[in-house]
Amino acid sequence: MRAVDIIMNKRAGKELSPEELQFLINGYTAGEIPDYQVSAWAMAVFFRGMTPGETAALTKVMLKSGTVIDLSGIEGPFVDKHSTGGVGDKTSLVLAPLAAAMGIRDPMMSGRALGHTGGTLDKLEAIPGYRTNLSVEEFRRIIAADGFAMTGQTKDIVPADRLLYALRDVTGTVESIPLITASILSKKAAEGAEALVLDVKYGSGAFMKEAAEGEKLALSLVDTGAALGLNTAALLTDMDEPLGNMVGNFLEVEESLDCLEGKGPADLMEVTLELGARMAVLGGKAPDAAAGRALCEKTLAGGKPRELFLQNVKSQGGDPQRLLELRGNYRSPVTARVKAPRNGYISRIDAWKVGRASVDLGVGRNRTEDKVCPTAGVQFHAKRGGAVKAGDPVMSVWAADEKGLAAALPRLADAVEYSDAAPKLRKLILKSIS
Repeated sequence: MRAVDIIMNKRAGKELSPEELQFLINGYTAGEIPDYQVSAWAMAVFFRGMTPGETAALTKVMLKSGTVIDLSGIEGPFVDKHSTGGVGDKTSLVLAPLAAAMGIRDPMMSGRALGHTGGTLDKLEAIPGYRTNLSVEEFRRIIAADGFAMTGQTKDIVPADRLLYALRDVTGTVESIPLITASILSKKAAEGAEALVLDVKYGSGAFMKEAAEGEKLALSLVDTGAALGLNTAALLTDMDEPLGNMVGNFLEVEESLDCLEGKGPADLMEVTLELGARMAVLGGKAPDAAAGRALCEKTLAGGKPRELFLQNVKSQGGDPQRLLELRGNYRSPVTARVKAPRNGYISRIDAWKVGRASVDLGVGRNRTEDKVCPTAGVQFHAKRGGAVKAGDPVMSVWAADEKGLAAALPRLADAVEYSDAAPKLRKLILKSIS
């Protein structure tokens, strides 16, 4: 078997066998097949696609390329949530302790910011002392104690995905639905999850710009999850505008605390509660989504999710008291405001433009080796539908340095659109898929 034949078969639109995929991925992981051949194969997949059977076979090969975490001996159920990426999306920080408070274990393996999208690990590491580089033993112990743990992908867990993701990022093949599907599900199966709720985003700030493309990805994820034995559900959600009022690493930790205290922004609470409702259903804690949402609301009101979040901060090396002391104060001194240029209503805030400006501020990164600034970010004082007068503050902005601030401010000003009449409300959740 030769890699070039596999490339040519996919280029011709043929369905690759599990054996061909195993040969290619295992050879690449072992360093026996070079980057340039796998790049050619990934581009062929980008244009030719994959059948559901091929996608499932690829996912299984990637899963078996490394260690699979064994959570036996810990009482389940084990349900995780995954988002396809967005701007201001901090729902994971709320959902993990919420699920734990409902009696569901959440083994959460998350990623870092890259490009305009935020990263859960960077947000958590904005809490002084918080560690996300957990060993398997620590991961198991913290899940058993707190009901959830937040960790990053190690070199031993799905190494094929780590290599392939880095290659896709520099070869223009990130948006391939089969490759996204295999990347997400191989990691989720490796972390020990039995069921998975997916937040598949579409719009300006998402990788999938159109709802139809987002739905294709959601269906691919749900179908492939079923083939792997994962009970999977998905929500198709709007990411045309930032989620919540905060974009930035520590800022989003603060807003997560607001949500855990029942006072988060309406849009963020809506998406969080609907995702939590599906986690409750898949975890066997509620018969349907309506009952699951009611359980989530009742559990949040009881205060236990907040307690578990602070307990987990301590378990993973942080200081809960220091976190609470920093709340509202941990900001970069390099700051400015974006003001409304006219009277009217805010009709839209473009998520991609805000995300791109956030990279300038130091919130995100252009390259995996770039450092992020925990105290940089944006706070919205008004969002879609809000009435403003000329000179009213629309955003407060904090940057890592003056150069980044100067680059970000024009992008942020350009991200806000105004109208004379109040705009229609957005539909945040377009569809539920299971």
